[in-house]
Amino acid sequence: MLRVHFTGDDLARVRVVRGADPMWELVLGAHLLKQSGGRATFDGWRAQARDRMRRLPYPQRRLWGYLTPAHGPFPDFLTPAQPSPSLEAGIEAVRRTPARRIAHDLSLLRAAPGWVRSLADGEAHAVRELGDTLRRAYEATLAPHWPRVEALIDADRRLRARTSLEQGVEGLLSGLGPAFRWRPPVLEAEYPVPRELHLGGRGLLLVPSVFCRRTPVTFVDDDLQPVLVYPVVKEPGWWTEPADAAHPGRSSLGQLLGGTRAAALRAVEDGCSTSELARRTGVSAPTASQHAAALREARLLRSTRRGNEMVHTLTPLGRALLEANAPS
Repeated sequence: MLRVHFTGDDLARVRVVRGADPMWELVLGAHLLKQSGGRATFDGWRAQARDRMRRLPYPQRRLWGYLTPAHGPFPDFLTPAQPSPSLEAGIEAVRRTPARRIAHDLSLLRAAPGWVRSLADGEAHAVRELGDTLRRAYEATLAPHWPRVEALIDADRRLRARTSLEQGVEGLLSGLGPAFRWRPPVLEAEYPVPRELHLGGRGLLLVPSVFCRRTPVTFVDDDLQPVLVYPVVKEPGWWTEPADAAHPGRSSLGQLLGGTRAAALRAVEDGCSTSELARRTGVSAPTASQHAAALREARLLRSTRRGNEMVHTLTPLGRALLEANAPS
C-alpha cells in the first residue's frame, strides 16, 4: 500500500505533466518486456519490441537489462525529476546526473558486475554509452508507436482537465483509477511494498503513462520532487492505428469537412494548442495551424493567444456540429 499525505499547500500544487514523458515510458516499457502480465493489452507490442531489442549490440542489451530489472526498484536517475519534453532532453538530463547520484542509485540494484563499475564511477565514456543505449532502446521499443502513446496521454490529460474544472483537485485525485482511493488528506494506492510519502508542501506531479500497468510508480528517494505515475486507459491493439482514425473521411463529418479537418475539429473538443492539435491529428504544426484557421473562418472554433501558444476551443456552432455527428 502506498499512502501519499497531502497538506493544504500540496492540494494547491497538484499538476499533470504537459505531455508524454519518454523517459518514464522507456523505463516502464523495459519492465513490461520482462513480464507476462497484461497479455491482451501488451503482447502485440512485446513481440515487435523484443524482436527489435535483439538487434541491439550485446553490451547495450546487457546494460539496459541490468538497469531495468523485471521487479523491484530501478535507478531514479533514469527518469529525471524535471519532465522531459523530448527524448534528447531526457537523455541529456540523465547524462548530467552527478556521479555520486549514479553510484547511490546503482547501489539499490543487485550486486553490480565488474563492467558496471565505470558507470558507477561516473566515467565520461560510460555515461556516453548509457546515453547511446537509451537512444537505441527507445528506437527499438517506443519510436514506432510514439504517436499513439502521445495520443493516449493527450486523451487522459483532457479527461483530467475536465474533471479538475468540474470537481476540483479532490475530484481529480478521486478519479485516478480503481487502484486509488482518496481519503482526505491521504491518497492510497495499491503498491508492491508498504510506503508512506509525505509531500510536505512540495506538491505532486501526476504523470499519465501507457506503459505503467495496474499500480502507480514513484521515485525510490522521498527527497526528490514528488511524482506519481499512473496508468492510462487503453484497449487491446492500442499500439496500432484504430480504424476510425485511419479512415476519418468515411464518417459523415469527414465527408462534410474532409477527413483531416474533421479529425482536427474533434481534437479541439476539450481545447488544445496548435502543437497539441498537430500531435493529435498526426500532421505538422504549420498544417495544423492552417486547419485551425479554416475552422475558425467557418466559425467552428475560436483561437486565443496564451503566452507563446495559440489555444483553440469550440464555438457553440462547432460543438453542435460535433454532437450532431457523434459516433454511434
